[in-house]
Amino acid sequence: MRRETKISTGRVALVTGAAKGMGREIALRLAEETAGVAVHYHRDRAAARKVVDEIQQGGKIGAAFSADLTVELQAIVLVRKVEKKFGRIDILVNTVGPILVKPWSELSALDWDHVLRGNLLSAFFCLRAALPGMRQRRWGRIINLGYHRAEQLRSFPNITPYAVAKTGLLILTRTVAASEAAFGITANLVSPGLIEGGVLPRSLKTPRGGLGTYKDVAEAVAFLASDGARAVTGTNLIVAGSWKM
Repeated sequence: MRRETKISTGRVALVTGAAKGMGREIALRLAEETAGVAVHYHRDRAAARKVVDEIQQGGKIGAAFSADLTVELQAIVLVRKVEKKFGRIDILVNTVGPILVKPWSELSALDWDHVLRGNLLSAFFCLRAALPGMRQRRWGRIINLGYHRAEQLRSFPNITPYAVAKTGLLILTRTVAASEAAFGITANLVSPGLIEGGVLPRSLKTPRGGLGTYKDVAEAVAFLASDGARAVTGTNLIVAGSWKM
């Protein structure tokens, strides 16, 4: 039996990149515990609408919103539209995070810009826009998606911009956690390991215990979004089993 996370039923969540994959699973999991979920997508409106339909079938409020979160103005407009529709944003989950597998010596400035904006600046734009409302209500949960090696300062020759962005996201997360604690706002990073359906190394041998799932990550997010996690902030919660331990 699933243990209740005890998120107040009046809370509203915004999940970015929620049309498919991990973001979708997180949105559906949070819909079980909240009054409603705003489903962000960039291009795939049909997939986002399916997520909204599932949320509504569960008796909760759902709505889909499109935005290119690498553009600050679009991120701000997204947050304002969600606040207008739902009246508030209590939980912000930033799952947008493109990965580029390419030797570092072949990277272009555009490659760097794409990955850094997608993983780091998109989260920064959204959380900065959502913070004023959270401060006013003196309650908030910011959960960013990292990756299981975000704290490892070593070489990553084939995913260099991604590794840099995710480590930067961890620093941003902890900075926000420290600065917003007085307002009852927590900020945490959830860092998945190898996930079924995700980007996997070609030479992968299935790790002992198997791969993680989107549901595993969604459960970690649901916990950090709960009232019971009020004293958990600035943490990097690694959801990777024993992979590379």
